[in-house]
Amino acid sequence: MVYKKENMTTSVRSNLKGGEGDISFINFADCTDFKNCRLLSQMTIPVGGSIGEHTHINESEYYIITEGTGMAVDNGVEKAVEKGDLVVTAHGESHKLVNTGDIPMKVIAIIITY
Repeated sequence: MVYKKENMTTSVRSNLKGGEGDISFINFADCTDFKNCRLLSQMTIPVGGSIGEHTHINESEYYIITEGTGMAVDNGVEKAVEKGDLVVTAHGESHKLVNTGDIPMKVIAIIITY
């Protein structure tokens, strides 16, 4: 199956999970097409923006940083992240992501349910 860019939906969510700013989404596909998929998107986090700290239950989330730099809070521990890094948050774990750089941060986000 091929999903064409012109058919992908976009959305904006403000203060996502208690974070700061407007997070833009390009939704690559409707996850109802895939077993155990809840999210398959590119997120753009503006300079100074963030996704608030939250916990995943019965699912895992993967962030692949494709542009920019920032700080991830991984189960309470701050870690610098940059282009090419992967952040993995499994069942029962928490995370937060902040764009600390000077350009918008782009992140591929995938949530897989159990």
